[in-house]
Amino acid sequence: MRAPSSLQKRLGVGLTLGITLLWLGATVGAWLAVRHELNEAFDNALQETAQRILPLAVLEISNREAPDKAQQVAPLKMHKQYLMYLVRDAAGEILMQSHDANPKVFRKHPTEGFTTTRKYRLYGTSALRETVFIEIAEPLEHRREAAREALFALLLPLLALIPISLLGTWLFVRMSLASVVAYRRAVEARGVGDLSPIKVSRLPAEINPLAEAVNHLLERLRKALESERSFTANSAHELRTPLAATLAQVQRLRHEAPEGSLRLRAAKIENALRELARLSEKLMQLAKAEGGGLLSEAPEDLIPLLAHVVDEWRQGSTRQVELLLPAQASVYSTIDPDAFAILLRNLIENALKYGAPDQPIEVSLTGQALLRVINGGPAVPEPVLQHLTERFVRGQSDVGGAGLGLAIVKTIVQGVGGRIMLTSPATGRQDGFEVRVWLPLAAAD
Repeated sequence: MRAPSSLQKRLGVGLTLGITLLWLGATVGAWLAVRHELNEAFDNALQETAQRILPLAVLEISNREAPDKAQQVAPLKMHKQYLMYLVRDAAGEILMQSHDANPKVFRKHPTEGFTTTRKYRLYGTSALRETVFIEIAEPLEHRREAAREALFALLLPLLALIPISLLGTWLFVRMSLASVVAYRRAVEARGVGDLSPIKVSRLPAEINPLAEAVNHLLERLRKALESERSFTANSAHELRTPLAATLAQVQRLRHEAPEGSLRLRAAKIENALRELARLSEKLMQLAKAEGGGLLSEAPEDLIPLLAHVVDEWRQGSTRQVELLLPAQASVYSTIDPDAFAILLRNLIENALKYGAPDQPIEVSLTGQALLRVINGGPAVPEPVLQHLTERFVRGQSDVGGAGLGLAIVKTIVQGVGGRIMLTSPATGRQDGFEVRVWLPLAAAD
């Protein structure tokens, strides 16, 4: 899928291209006007030159001894000449010519007015009742060279103005869209659990209604989620007391019942009530994970919290839990201590429940706030591994549980801005299951 292009880039390139095209159009128009004026100036120069030379040529021809004999006028200094001329009689006989004149350039019979050949622009006029004619020829290349120089003179400033225009347009667009960029960054910086209104001042009139609509949507979503979380937490909380009372009565009934089917039935009811109590506890943890309060106001040292939770599991379980701590004395993070305890308990409980009974649970923490929990057992297939963090998904169908443990862990990790990765087989092993959690690292106060 093609990535969307930047609005700043599109505006900057589009405006610069549009301005450049307009400048090019204006330059071409100005060049055409300049070329027209140059042609008029050159034609006027031809006329003026012919009218100045012709009286002198007539005087020279009339005063010399052989007026019908052609005479070539030598230049005073050698220089590049753009004009050549012929003075002829009505029959076309040459009476006088410039030193570099080529008779082949001119027509056989002289005519008055302007004419144009493939390479020359000619002008002719007459005197003494059309008995003496003068024709002046100018190379068209001279005019083309002048037109090219005029075009270059108009285009060269444009070449310098294009990058300046691009830079100026980009700066102007960047300043104009600064509030839009700030709004985008505010949206990108939001955590998954932050549904508070996005406040960015001085948004353009076209974007401001969209920002207001997004804030209204966030408010409605926040209220809906709060209502759902409140219902979940209140329901789980309200179930705890009757569940505890019912469980106590069923335990008493099981002890008082005689051996037989009644005691077995009471034992099954007790197990079902225990599962319901655990589900109620998981729902309360999930409600906390989805709500606020996952980050603490001050950084907390994770090492004592980790050691405390692991000691609790060691005392309440016959399975071995190995703890590996970093060499440094403290590892600080911004995660809330209660949220960290819920996260760690669910990871250890998941490892104890699904891991091999004869292999220890490995819990470790690095100096970069990387938490790892590894258990033995057969490797989890990749299709199953991809869905283990979803709600009510379990790795093995024959193991009891609600399938909420890893979902709660993932929700907490996302809420604190961390990252979670599930790996099976575990790193450096042929079997087992590993959970790696990167928690937000913080400096000590």
